[in-house]
Amino acid sequence: MIQAASGRLGMAWRLAAYRPGRSATRVDGHMTHDLPCPSPERQFFFTSFAAGVIPERPLGLAWLTVEAIQAFGHRSSHSGMRDPMTRPTTTLGLLGDTASRDYADKLRLFNAFAAPEIRQAIASLALKPGMRILDAGCGTGEALAWLADDVGPDGAAIGMDLATPHVRAAHSTAAKSGSLLLQGNILALPMVAASVDLVWSVNVINHLRSPVAGLQALMALVRPGGRVALGQSSLLPDMYFAWDSRLERLVNEAVRQYYRDRYQLDERDLTSIRAIAGLLRQAGLRDVHVRTFMIERLAPLRLEDENYLLNAIFRGTWGSRLQAYLSSSDHEEVMRLCDPNHPDYALRRPDFHFLQSFTLAVGVV
Repeated sequence: MIQAASGRLGMAWRLAAYRPGRSATRVDGHMTHDLPCPSPERQFFFTSFAAGVIPERPLGLAWLTVEAIQAFGHRSSHSGMRDPMTRPTTTLGLLGDTASRDYADKLRLFNAFAAPEIRQAIASLALKPGMRILDAGCGTGEALAWLADDVGPDGAAIGMDLATPHVRAAHSTAAKSGSLLLQGNILALPMVAASVDLVWSVNVINHLRSPVAGLQALMALVRPGGRVALGQSSLLPDMYFAWDSRLERLVNEAVRQYYRDRYQLDERDLTSIRAIAGLLRQAGLRDVHVRTFMIERLAPLRLEDENYLLNAIFRGTWGSRLQAYLSSSDHEEVMRLCDPNHPDYALRRPDFHFLQSFTLAVGVV
């Protein structure tokens, strides 16, 4: 049974496991409500976790789903909590994100590929043991584990993502690191104000139609003097074909045109994130500073590098999608370069040299 008790900080889940068919009790003032537990396939363990309030010491893994938040975490007149997210029926941002959209495989590939640089970016934050960190848009949870390593057993690392498949994918990673998982929408997080020391969010704000509103929602969760750290890939054009700048330029332009057509956007919608430092200042953060890390790979590639570039980029992002935006001869050449069975395969050329920027912008609340 899961018992939820209301109090000064709002609804809190006591550490308990449930079994299929059992009910959960919610104590709401002087009223007690029996609520059905989630379906058997959603057999999760809840930790002592006020909805959005991090416990003084993490007790173990929690996955607070949208359904759980809706069942137990209704607004209390004493809690000051925000309304929890309702499951969206339409996309919430520029790039088609919903609670059911799944690109977990791409996220895993990217995190394995960029791990050295992301961990370097995390190290630059000089996190301290005992800090409370929110990874907003945690995806499959790899960075969440790295954050948990830095804050130690006396700290807390909380991962939040909109998509159910991503939270599911992060489950095993979070279990190993003792992190907490929360499913939610950045614009309506079921968390109380000033409850974390730092928000870490990578390649997320650029998905929002109103980045300033999203950033201000995250800022509200940070205690005074805490920080928000936004990471963003590819503020500069990626370099794939060092030997052919013309083809590389055409491919990059074709990718942007594809996304503009698919999501009915204009160029400024896709490139406004380049002003990331100005975004932080516009949202009201102070002491803003920016550092860019270069993700640089040279042949011969590590397995993690080839897996990401081949499966997430060449096949997952380019492929047949670009055919309508390139001449037939240019598209045929790209396909040869992306084919691991072709002698011209780019990733095994001795002159393959890849560059991608990863920019971390940090401001103080």
